[in-house]
Amino acid sequence: MKKLTVLLSTLALVLSMAVTGFAADTIKLGVAGPHSGDLAPYGIPAMKAAQLVVKKINAQGGVLGKQVELLIQDDQCKPEIATNTATKLVTDGADVVLGHICSGATKAALGIYKDAKIPVMSPSATNPPLTQSGDYPNFFRTIASDDMQAKMAVDFAINKLGVKKVAVLHDKGDYGKGFADFAKKYLDESGKVEVVLFEGITPGAMDYSSIVQKVRKENAEALIFGGYHPEASKLVSQMKRKRLKTVFISDDGVKDDSFLKVAGDAANGAYVTGPRDLSSIPLNAAATAEFKAEYGAEPGAFFQEGYSAALALLNAIEKAGSTDYDAVTKALRSEYVETPVGNIKFDSKGDAEGVGFSVYKVENGAFTELK
Repeated sequence: MKKLTVLLSTLALVLSMAVTGFAADTIKLGVAGPHSGDLAPYGIPAMKAAQLVVKKINAQGGVLGKQVELLIQDDQCKPEIATNTATKLVTDGADVVLGHICSGATKAALGIYKDAKIPVMSPSATNPPLTQSGDYPNFFRTIASDDMQAKMAVDFAINKLGVKKVAVLHDKGDYGKGFADFAKKYLDESGKVEVVLFEGITPGAMDYSSIVQKVRKENAEALIFGGYHPEASKLVSQMKRKRLKTVFISDDGVKDDSFLKVAGDAANGAYVTGPRDLSSIPLNAAATAEFKAEYGAEPGAFFQEGYSAALALLNAIEKAGSTDYDAVTKALRSEYVETPVGNIKFDSKGDAEGVGFSVYKVENGAFTELK
């Protein structure tokens, strides 16, 4: 009986080692972002993009002859949760990470990945210092940075709308305030516009009537807002209620169907910056068709950028011939890859070359790209 027990124990250990060995014999792609809460509409499309890419690549034989395993973590776009999310992905053995979505959460997590030598690629974190500071050589993104979209918003306000007095508001976060800081900088440098108000608002507040009243008092012809759709929806709704003629201008954090649904008619006439419409790119159209076939709906914000990030990360591993950090990051900077946002590689800072923004106007409850 004792010999039988030893034999069974040994067999169990061998089986356990076999299972563990099989589990380790995968390429692990971490996916981090908000999959619950108010900002889930920004994270779920990128997560689903990763699922579609992995499903297709695995059906074609995987990467380096191995199947790709997804490790998905919800950070709710909160920095304090993002650090735990990053730690979990590192502990679970992620080889590369697609995420995070919000700039604040991304910044909070990047140091953890850097120490673990894990390449990270965001489809949406636009805060310029994430690449421009040089602090995070492991970070890449498939979207342009806030300084670019802030410049575009300011140029549009001055040269297309002809405004002379502008109020600038932000949500006090890394992303929102970063965009607003750049907007104010470019407004001041223009010498053509007076910034009559520059102030932060409290995210999640039920009422912004006092700040809207300040905008009215200062006779602002345009309000440039840095932040996300929940606060933007309340701002435009209260501006409409108070019958302000002030033009609302914002960023890609507002260019989401949730803004249109929550704000309703109050959203009409608003302008936002967002990634260019690249639907004419064959792979872009194909990725959208894949999403519709799988989920029966339109993809949503940052789907194309998320799809591109998943392709770029896995292509870099294939080109590198391993998951070695130095080899993968070198491949990201030297090897072009066809994606829904174009044929891209990444510059020395980690920004995708050739991506950019457009200005969109809300008309009849939909975003229309202005050429």
